[in-house]
Amino acid sequence: MTDFEHDLLFLLHDVGRLLRVDADKRARAEDMTRAQWGILLWLERQPGMSQKELSELLEVEPISVARLVDRLEARAMVERRPDPKDRRIWRLHLCPAAHPALREIHRHRAAMARRLTDGIDPATLEAMTEALIVMKATLSHEPRLGAASVAAPPRIDALEIA
Repeated sequence: MTDFEHDLLFLLHDVGRLLRVDADKRARAEDMTRAQWGILLWLERQPGMSQKELSELLEVEPISVARLVDRLEARAMVERRPDPKDRRIWRLHLCPAAHPALREIHRHRAAMARRLTDGIDPATLEAMTEALIVMKATLSHEPRLGAASVAAPPRIDALEIA
């Protein structure tokens, strides 16, 4: 019988779910949605993305991104600009009105990170972060920078988090 309190997959899912619930509450308090936060954050990191690119990153349908962008555009936070090479594509860019919202988003993210890592010593946190980077690379088949080789992952039923 599996000990669900120490089952890595359940723990990863539950932590992710609890973070999403917290982010939803925080976004609502700012009169936004978590999805709108995601769009603003991605455009801050990668200005000029297309709606299609954003939909793939956010794992939602392109029409959903279009509606979210419509709402952000109505608030003067995002603007669509024509792609210079392909007139069928609109490139998305942040407007000045997005910057105060992004400051609040970053403030909330910092508070969430502090709460999430409270009581975890820096060495453990670094080890957890490195382990998650390896897991992400393994699942997305991305080569891990700086690693000559990554050992075969241990059997999932052998992993326990104390």
